Amino acid sequence: MTANSLLFNREPLWLENRQGVRHKLPVNVQSWAYESGSLTKRLRSRYGDGVAVNVLLQRWGQPFLSERCLLALPEHRYSLIREVLLHVNGKPLILARTIIPFATIKAANSNLAHLGNRPLGEIIFSYPKLERIAMDVALVKPATWMPSAIAVAAIDQALWGRRTVYAIAYKQMLVSEFFLPEILEGHN
Repeated sequence: MTANSLLFNREPLWLENRQGVRHKLPVNVQSWAYESGSLTKRLRSRYGDGVAVNVLLQRWGQPFLSERCLLALPEHRYSLIREVLLHVNGKPLILARTIIPFATIKAANSNLAHLGNRPLGEIIFSYPKLERIAMDVALVKPATWMPSAIAVAAIDQALWGRRTVYAIAYKQMLVSEFFLPEILEGHN
């Protein structure tokens, strides 16, 4: 399974975003996890145009079981898996994992298959009919991360994250984002 992830050696344990879950998160995490707009736009308003994307992994593969269940994908159906690090001047800000089924890529006129170093949020929030379908949160312990993720993002503590099911033209995709200490410090 880890061949389809450079971030995780096993799947994180996600909590469905039910009533009361928000208040279990630290206030600075709530601010980011419940951001309704583009995280990229928010990062740029805070750090300027220096926000950059390092693509760690982009390949067709089989998503984790809970990802397939959330997107109602058959077991042997491959999706585009993309894992990235958003950073500013080398300071890691967010680790992200995106699962994009072929039908979603087709609905988005293939724009999502050719992102390169552009942030996903820059593209999907430009679609007029983007819908947010569901969201989960997780506290991911260091033992869950691959050594490569720990090294690239300097992970030395548990990290909070969110995963959101979005739909473009009724075709779904899954975006998981993990908040690194740099963005949780100071003002938000």
